Amino acid sequence: MTTRWLTPEEQRAWRAYIAAAHLVEDALDRQLQQEAGMPHLYYSILANLSETDERRLRMTDLAERLKITRSRLTYAVTRLEKDGLVRREECQWDKRGSVAALTDEGAAVLERTAPGHVETVRALLFDHLTPQQVGQLEEIFTGVTRALQGDDPQSAPADVPWLRRSSPCS
Repeated sequence: MTTRWLTPEEQRAWRAYIAAAHLVEDALDRQLQQEAGMPHLYYSILANLSETDERRLRMTDLAERLKITRSRLTYAVTRLEKDGLVRREECQWDKRGSVAALTDEGAAVLERTAPGHVETVRALLFDHLTPQQVGQLEEIFTGVTRALQGDDPQSAPADVPWLRRSSPCS
């Protein structure tokens, strides 16, 4: 098999993406550590839970939304539990599974932290883009996401770790 090397244009685009992704993630982590004493991943867990009607999600669904392994999510939720921001509950229809629930304290931390986080995201990314570029960015990364995991998560590649389910409620 012949290696399909990146063209000079593709190499520049790839390196620009990698540099920007690392810089944005680092800046978000620093901002959230300063304002809330937590990394971006922990904030993302709280934010995802807050976006549901009952402020709770099955652990597997949360891992899928965050694109992380269940073991990494379990570690993060355990830490958030110790801080009183998240509570783990048994799954009512499958005792082997569990649900992560946002506590009132977690919602309060999120409410206090969200304005600074949104301002940081805006300053890091959106203030540097035109409205047309925002649309292009969404189109590009929606296409990449679909290609990597498929339009239907059930038909995603088998090696995508956050889509592995052992039970309906895990």
